[in-house]
Amino acid sequence: MALSLDRDFYDRPTVDVARDLLGASLYRRFADGRTIEAPLVEVEAYTADDPACHAYGGIKPRCEVMFGPPGFSYVYFIYGMYHCLNVVTERQGIPGAVLLRAAAYPGANGPGRLCRTLELDLSYNALDMTDATQPIFIGTTSLKCQSERGEIIGISERIGISKAKERPWRFYVKDNPFVSRIKR
Repeated sequence: MALSLDRDFYDRPTVDVARDLLGASLYRRFADGRTIEAPLVEVEAYTADDPACHAYGGIKPRCEVMFGPPGFSYVYFIYGMYHCLNVVTERQGIPGAVLLRAAAYPGANGPGRLCRTLELDLSYNALDMTDATQPIFIGTTSLKCQSERGEIIGISERIGISKAKERPWRFYVKDNPFVSRIKR
């Protein structure tokens, strides 16, 4: 079984964590014992000073977990139909999170589809993703490291938002078929 990433990994600047999550895998353990490994291929960073961040302007019940210790899941519901999974970053009291936009797993291209495919909803909010006994955690990959395969990391503005989208805080594996396509 993979080793989960430790709390110190997430207790760093959000943009650094986001970039470094490419090459790790999201693990989903189901009640029946099945486990899925989904290598992360697209992420976006959100910080306290970012108008697109749910924690911008202070603590609210929806995003309270973002103000807690790093390494916890932050799941929210959007557009009345999609759940989105994030992992909390920065030290306790400083909100930040990385949105997991896509994973190299069938049906996991896009943040809403990732959650639907892995059967994640609000009940998975505030789980310690540094604990490999949890039903979801992020860990080292059992697959070959992306950098060893020669894949190139792309950087772009964030997508699917209207505020501060110009920040170059979206990181993705170039030419990976699971990465979201930008609508022009």
